Formats: sequence, structure tokens, C-alpha cells
Amino acid sequence: MRRLRQGWRAFWRRSRLVNGEPLNRVSLIVIILVDVFILINVFNGLNEISNWPLSPSQAQPCYAPWQAYRQDTRSDREIRFLEQQISLDPLPQRAVEHLQESSKGRLGSISPICLTYAKYQDAVNRPINRQRLKQRQEKYSQIQALEATNARIRQEYDSALLEQLAGQPPDQSINLVGAAQAKATLEANNRQIAALNKEIAALERAILQEANSQAFLRFLGEETTFAQLERQYQRSQFWYPSLQFLLQALFLLPPIGVALWVHRWGDRHRHGLLALMSWHLLVIFLIPLVLKIFELLQVGALLAWLSSTILALFGGLAFLVRYVYILLIPAVGFGLIKAAQALFLNPQRQAIARVQRQRCVRCGKRLRDQDQYCPYCGYLQWMTCPSCQQLTYRHLPYCRHCGASMISSRRSP
Repeated sequence: MRRLRQGWRAFWRRSRLVNGEPLNRVSLIVIILVDVFILINVFNGLNEISNWPLSPSQAQPCYAPWQAYRQDTRSDREIRFLEQQISLDPLPQRAVEHLQESSKGRLGSISPICLTYAKYQDAVNRPINRQRLKQRQEKYSQIQALEATNARIRQEYDSALLEQLAGQPPDQSINLVGAAQAKATLEANNRQIAALNKEIAALERAILQEANSQAFLRFLGEETTFAQLERQYQRSQFWYPSLQFLLQALFLLPPIGVALWVHRWGDRHRHGLLALMSWHLLVIFLIPLVLKIFELLQVGALLAWLSSTILALFGGLAFLVRYVYILLIPAVGFGLIKAAQALFLNPQRQAIARVQRQRCVRCGKRLRDQDQYCPYCGYLQWMTCPSCQQLTYRHLPYCRHCGASMISSRRSP
């Protein structure tokens, strides 16, 4: 807890002090605005680079419609599927060209199986089939109009019958047809609807019996081809989150390295404002990296591997994955804390700055000349040089009297 409190205080000192002095309010507001602007651009950059690789649905775009076709158990699934492949646009874009354009400038490639699928799709999407679909739509519209007319006639039949019994003149009737004509009109409309349905069935058979349509349906029936496509899709799903994280990490690591180097250089050469700005940049770059690490742990290859392993060993006990994560995440957090202490709370780096300001190398409080022990924390400031036996500062790399290296001889009080 003491180390955590020291780390928290050190973090805020680095975030709001310049050469040991607090920032004024205007400067603090400017730094916060700069932080917000950079953070927004960092997340925008992460989003853009994460969209660079093709997603599973983009690399294997034919998997979802093909799987839906295989799972469809209705008797008319073939004509339903072929209808979905035919565009009603006068000049539709070819499916192969669309796939090729969508993969330009992207990381990854379209599955060759889906390119073959797109060729069959283009072969079916012919002008004659588009014309047949338009004719079918027109006939469906006619059927709907006739059915609406029939529904109205049936609703008004009783009223028309009463008007006829009452001897009301036909020109004064509020109904569509008289009672005498209702039955004849319904029968005529039903005959027309039946004829239109036959014409629709003929148009559908014409689409279905084409050589291109039959070749497409035979291709969809190839079990080995679909199994190969399914393996490709599952492999893409497995690695896609990890690939996104790798690219995002590659995007963040260069600015993190530059910010860390600038911060160390500014801190070492007493450029307080430069050290402060670079420290803020370093924190801003590390925040999304830590978030992406935890996101990867939830959806990445590690979770998939753990889930498959636990399911293989323990059957349906998938909740055991959460127990593994409960143990894994604290271990990862411990490692990050240790790395942060080594990078940002290094005793030697802290001691260099504190000795220059005549402060305790442990707690940072101001000391008087030649104080051997800190009056605030009781820490011994000196140690005996093993080479010249003179007193020199703790945690500094060389003796102040003889210049001998103190790295191998440094020890705790």
C-alpha cells in the first residue's frame, strides 16, 4: 500500500508540476485540451487501423448466404435464393468487381471460393432474369389489387343484398357492385388471380431451369467446398481480434517509445515543461493500449483457446473460463505494475532528481545540509563506498569521491 500511495503521488506530481512547481490554471487547461485532442485522434487512428484488415464477413462474404441456404428447409428455397442473387437495378455492378474493389488497399484477400460464388452470381444476374422478376412483381401487384377488391366485395355483400330486397335503384347504391353481380365478379377475379399465379410460376420455372441457375445450385450442393469455406471462416474469426490488436499495438508503440524517450531526456536535462508534456502524452498513449489488452483478453484468441480447452476437458462447464480469467487478470495487472515501477518509479532516476534538489532520496522531503537521516521518514541518505570507504549517495550509480561504480554494491539500509 505504501508503494501504491507513493506511485499515485509520483504520478500526480509528474502530471501537474514543472520543476517542482505547480502549473497555473491557464497552462493546466491548455494541457487538458491538448490531452483530449490527442486522445480523440489516438482512438480515431486505432479505429482506422483496426478496419484495415478484412473482417471474416468481408474475407468470406459468401459464407452467410450460403449457410442460410443450407439451413432453409422450405420447398421453394431454390427459387427464393436465386431471387436474392438477381438485382432489379438497370445497370447493377458485377459481384466479382464489387468484391475486388472492396479488398483494394485492405490487408487480406477475398476467399477464392467466394470469388467463384460471385461468378455464378453474375451469371444468374442476367437482363432476362431481371426482366422476369420485374414482370413477376407487376403480376403480384395485380393480384394484390384483385384480392383487395374481393375483400371489399365480401364486406359489402350483405349491404348490397339488403338494398336489392328494398328495391333501391342501383345508381343510388353506395356499394361497389350489386348483390347480383357480386358472385360473378368474385369468380372472375379469382379466375384472373389463378391465371396470374400460373404466369408467376412459369416465370419462376424459367429462372430455375436456366443452365446458369442449375450450375449455381450444383455448386451450392458441394459439401466439401462448403466445409472448406467454413474452416476458412472459423479461422478468420479466431485470428481477426488478435490481428486487430497487433496492428493497434504497432500503431501505439512508436509514439509510446518517443514519448518515453523525450520524457526521460527532459527529466534528465531539467526541461520541466518538456518532461511534463511528454509525460501526459505517454499516459494518453498507454490508456488505449491497456484498454485494448483487456478487450483482447475478452474476445481474442486466448479466450477462444481457453474456452475450447475447457470445453474439451470438462464438457459444458464453460463458466470455468471465468475462473481462469479471475486468476489471470490479477497476474497481468501485477506484471504491468512491476513494469511501471521499473520504468517510471525507478529509485535511481528518482534519486538523481532528488539529490539535485537536496531532498530525501526516499520520500522527497527537503533536507538540511549534511543530514544523514531523513527527519520525516528516517531513511539513511548515505552509504559507504567499497572502493574508497567514503560516504556517498544511495541509489546513484557512481561514488561522488572516487567515481567507482556503485551498481554491484548498492544495498538496502
